[in-house]
Amino acid sequence: MNQGARYPAAPMRLTELFAPEDLILNFDPIDKWDSIGRLVGHLVANKRVPEEAEDSIRDAVLAREKSMSTGMENGIAIPHAAVEGQENLAVAIGIVGSEEGLNFESIDGRPARLVVLLVIPKTQKLLHIRTLADVARVLGKDEVREQLFASESADAAWYALRSGEA
Repeated sequence: MNQGARYPAAPMRLTELFAPEDLILNFDPIDKWDSIGRLVGHLVANKRVPEEAEDSIRDAVLAREKSMSTGMENGIAIPHAAVEGQENLAVAIGIVGSEEGLNFESIDGRPARLVVLLVIPKTQKLLHIRTLADVARVLGKDEVREQLFASESADAAWYALRSGEA
């Protein structure tokens, strides 16, 4: 889990991008806007992004979400933004404890139960596209999502993601 690594040239393993503590179990935001603020705050608190960048990162992700919903299918939302001055990819995942999930105006109309925040360096367009594709590939597997929802610890959730990468 190398926090400072640049995006690898080979296929990426999501579990190399973040530590188990970046998986938040029983995530309980009020709505999608609150979820974004909480996940950005988590990245700041865990020193994944600089504290002085918190407002600009949150604003960039909120602006992106207002322009087009990042609610995907199968209960997955991937709020993200390419941020000026960000040096490395920063990721946090909120696993919503409630089966009601969050309204993310998803493609399939289902509520989101996995909220994956991606803060991507603005200068790395390829990273942006590949990371979104890799997140969708791993979380698109039913068994991975089921294991994540059933996880009782952040370590168990991290290992569920790792098994989905195999």
